[in-house]
Amino acid sequence: MAKNKNENKISKNEQQIFDGLAIFRKHPLFGNLHLNMSVVPKNRLGKNVPAKVSSSGMVYLNKDCDKAPNEWAYIIAHCMLHLSFGHFDADRMPGYMQQISDKQQKWVNDYDPSLWNMACDIFISRFLADIKFGRSNIDLSQSVISDSFSNELKIYEHLVNTHASVDFASFGTAGEFPDMIGTDSPLTYRYGKNRYISEFAYALADSVRSVIDSAGDMPTEHSKHKSVMQKAAEWFINHYPLLGGLAAGFKIIETTGRTDLNDIEIAAVNIINGEIYVNPATGLDFEEWKFVLAHEYLHAGLQHHARRNGRDPYLWNIACDFVINGWLHEMQIGIMPQNGLLYDEALNNQSAEEIYDILTDNIRKNSRLNTFRGYGKGDIIDKGWTPDINMPTSLDDFCKNALRSGLEYHTSTGRGFIPAGLIEEIKALSMPPVPWDVELAKWFDTWFPPVEKRRTYARPSRRQSSTPDIPRPNWVRYDIPEHSRTYAVIIDTSGSMSPTMIGKALGAAASYSVAKDVPLVRVVFCDAQAYDIGYVAPEDIAGRVMIKGRGGTVLQPAVDLLENSKDFPKDGPVLIITDSYIEHDLKVHHEHAFLIPAGERLPFRPKGKVFYFK
Repeated sequence: MAKNKNENKISKNEQQIFDGLAIFRKHPLFGNLHLNMSVVPKNRLGKNVPAKVSSSGMVYLNKDCDKAPNEWAYIIAHCMLHLSFGHFDADRMPGYMQQISDKQQKWVNDYDPSLWNMACDIFISRFLADIKFGRSNIDLSQSVISDSFSNELKIYEHLVNTHASVDFASFGTAGEFPDMIGTDSPLTYRYGKNRYISEFAYALADSVRSVIDSAGDMPTEHSKHKSVMQKAAEWFINHYPLLGGLAAGFKIIETTGRTDLNDIEIAAVNIINGEIYVNPATGLDFEEWKFVLAHEYLHAGLQHHARRNGRDPYLWNIACDFVINGWLHEMQIGIMPQNGLLYDEALNNQSAEEIYDILTDNIRKNSRLNTFRGYGKGDIIDKGWTPDINMPTSLDDFCKNALRSGLEYHTSTGRGFIPAGLIEEIKALSMPPVPWDVELAKWFDTWFPPVEKRRTYARPSRRQSSTPDIPRPNWVRYDIPEHSRTYAVIIDTSGSMSPTMIGKALGAAASYSVAKDVPLVRVVFCDAQAYDIGYVAPEDIAGRVMIKGRGGTVLQPAVDLLENSKDFPKDGPVLIITDSYIEHDLKVHHEHAFLIPAGERLPFRPKGKVFYFK
C-alpha cells in the first residue's frame, strides 16, 4: 500500500514545540536534565492547556497549541523545574508524615493542593525570570513575587493567610487549570533523594563550570574599581577550577559600615546565606586574600557546618582550620597571613575529627585560639545550622557539587597539585552515607560469622517412613554452647531516652541477633543503677522486656556488672545504647560499640565503634 505523502509530516505547532525543545537543550543548566516528554492532542489535556507535568516524571505538551519556540522552551523548563525542585515530594509539601509503625508512614493531607500548585508556579516563575530564560507573560511587579518569600512554603503560607484566589493562568503552564498531576499522592523516598533533584544539582554545578571555562578569556569590566578582595575572588573564577564554582556562588561582603559584622577581624563565611565577610581594614595584599578566600571556600565546599555532629562548634571550627591551612600550604595558593592562621606541621595528614579529639585533651588551652574571625570566635557562622528541606536545590547541594565538578575539571586540565586528603574528602561528598543499620550489621558480621553446617545421616523424619531403608543426608548446624555465641546490651533507660529511641535501637539489635544465630543476649538496663535482666532470647529483646528505672544516667555500674559476671564470656562484645548524656569517664575493657542518636556526641573519645541511628 502506498504511503500518504503527508503521513510523516508534522504540523506547524509540533515544529514549534521541537524548536522550543532545542532552545531548552542548548541552555547549560537544562541541557543535561533527563526529560520524559510526550506530545499529545488537545483532548488529552484540554483545548487551552499547553502543558502539564506528572509526578511520574512525564511532561505532556499539547500539539494543538500555537506557541512560539521560546515560549515552548519556557514551558518545558517550567514543567521540569516542578520535578527538579521536588514539588511532588512529601517532605517538601505543606502536609506532614504521620508515623504508623517503624516500617509504615501515612501522609496527612491537610493542605490546599491548588494553592500549593500556585505557590510552586510562582517560585518557578521568579527563578526563570532571574536567569532570564525563555519568554513569559508574567507580571513580575505583583507583590506576591517579593524576594521576601525565599521558598515555596513561605509563598504558600502567604497565599493561605491572605486568602488569595487561585490564578493559574498568570503563573502556570496549563491556562486556568493546575499544571501538576499527582499532588494528592505525594512521593516518599526511604533512601536518598529524588533523582530529579540530584540531576539538577549536578547540572547547576556543571553550568557554573562552563561559565568558569569561558570566563578566563573575557575582559573584566570596570576591574580597576574593584577591591583587592573582589579581584582575588575573580582570580579563582578565571584561573582555578577547583574552587572557581564556589567562588561564583558566594558574595563578597565588606564589613565596613556594618555594625553587625564589626567582630570580624579578617574574614568569616556564612554558608547558609552564601556570603563571605571580609574586613578591608586588615591591610592584606592580593596573595594573602587568595589564601583567606580559598580557606573560606573550602569550609563551605567540604560541609564543615553540617559535619559537626554534636561537637563543640568552636573547637570543631579550629580543627577544620588546621586541616584546611595544611592543604593550602601544600597547594601553594596565595600567601599565609600572619594573623588568624592556625597551622601545625605535626597535624598534617590528620582528619578534622582526629584533630578535634586532640584539641579536647586540653580544652582550656585551645579555647582561645585565633581564627580569621578573631580570638575565641569561629569563622564558620552557622547560628545553630539545620538543613532546610524546603529549598529546591539547597546551597549545600550547590557547594558539594561545585567542588566535585571543580575537582573533575581541575584534574582533567592538570592545573596544579591537590593533596590526596583533600581529593578523598571531595570524593566522599559525592558518596551517600552508609545507613546506620548497615554499619551495625557489619559489626555483627565481625563478631558472629555464619554458623557452619554439616551433613548427617541420622534417622529421617516420619515423612520419609514409607522408604526407611533409603538414607537421605541432611544439613544440620553444629551444636554451640549458648554462652559462646552471645553479647551484651546495655540500655540507657534515663529520662532523656524516649521509648521510640529505645525501641528503634533495640529492634535493630534484635533483628540482627536473630539473623546471626545468636541464641541468647545478656541484657542490662541502667540509669543511676544497673538492672540485670539476664539472658534473653533475641526475639524477646524489643517486644516483651519490661524497662525499669528512668532515673539519672550513670552507665559504669552496668559495665562493671558485666565485666565481673562469671557467666558472661571474657571476650564477649558489648553494645551500649544511649543518648550520649552519660558520665565523662566511662571505662569499658571488653570490646564494645555505642549506638547513639544522629547529631549527638559522646563526652569522651570512644575506643569502640560509634553508630548513629536516626
